[in-house]
Amino acid sequence: MIAGIVLGAAAVAQAQTPPAAAPQELLDEAKALLVVGACADGAAPAVKAEVYAGHCKAMRAAQDDYKKQWLASASEFFKANVPAGLPKTVVYPFAGGDLATALTVYPDADEITTISLEPAGDPRALGRLSEKELQAALPTVSKELASLYRYNYEKTMDMISAMTGARLPTQLIFSLSALWIHGYELTSMRYFTLTPDGDVRYLTAEDTKQLDALTNLNKRNREYGSVELRFRKPGGREQVYRHLLANLDDEHLKSTPATLAHLEKKGRVAAMTKAASYLLTFDNFKGMRKYIVDHVDWMVSDSTGLAPKYGTPAGFEYEMWGQYDVSNMPEGKWITPQWTALYAAQPRRPLKFRFGYPSGSPRYAAHLIIMRKAKAAPAPSAPPAKAEPAKPAKP
Repeated sequence: MIAGIVLGAAAVAQAQTPPAAAPQELLDEAKALLVVGACADGAAPAVKAEVYAGHCKAMRAAQDDYKKQWLASASEFFKANVPAGLPKTVVYPFAGGDLATALTVYPDADEITTISLEPAGDPRALGRLSEKELQAALPTVSKELASLYRYNYEKTMDMISAMTGARLPTQLIFSLSALWIHGYELTSMRYFTLTPDGDVRYLTAEDTKQLDALTNLNKRNREYGSVELRFRKPGGREQVYRHLLANLDDEHLKSTPATLAHLEKKGRVAAMTKAASYLLTFDNFKGMRKYIVDHVDWMVSDSTGLAPKYGTPAGFEYEMWGQYDVSNMPEGKWITPQWTALYAAQPRRPLKFRFGYPSGSPRYAAHLIIMRKAKAAPAPSAPPAKAEPAKPAKP
């Protein structure tokens, strides 16, 4: 009887507990931005086509040039050089808005996470702008996205300025453009934050209502900092992309441990980085270096990746492509001799496309570095134990 009372009380308590609020689905907003900002086929019901026609004429030209001049060669290279059997979870630190390259390297990933200082941005921004305001906002998107497609990297300060204070969610539009270029169809868009334990907590309708009330543009974009897109090839399985707004230096990883907790929960991962300002060589990025050493099986980068000083003692092997003689910026000069020593020790492997920063000399030479965790050598077998001579039997 007592047990019955207890069970009955638990059932009543459960019935009185309100269900968790459902995630706010923003697929309609994403589809409108896909057309107006990323210039995919289709129409945006609330926006006249002539308002964004000039923007999309320029964007389509940049996208087509990107596919012909970069994507064709890069896709062929990675198809031949990314080994089978890698983890299907990908982490790309210091990524800015560069989902396009991640999908080139890892088109079959189950989950891709990019991390950077740039926020995804306000997904409802399109509905806030007049036609005149929209026409004034679109050139920022055109300029920054065309620059990424032309040079295969962006300057961090330009990206932060273009994405944090933009009238449109520029980082998000970059990601939508990547899906369009690679032939994926969008199935979901949700925004999220991380719990203290590093789990994903999706924003609800009540959350977005409160954020929509913010009048400060920079703050609203930052509060809409992290986004999840789900997508698939026609007839294919659903894949997940998350952009996480986070500062990866040691001070911020310590003060907001949810970021590192989230990454560590992914287990073994494949990775990439490029045009990362050589941050992985800085003394205040030890935590991110340790994460890469402890969790990455295979990684592609330019010379801003995990330097041999840190990778070789941890059991990583390096494979050098293209030509690299000196850093294109002062921050990388001290690490240059480590990279050039590896290039000198390996056969020349030509590279047909730029991947991140070019070498500073010769001018604009392309380079790329593959880093893989070496297979552990089998433990030497123990020598057979020597048989002790038989002791004589006691009389």
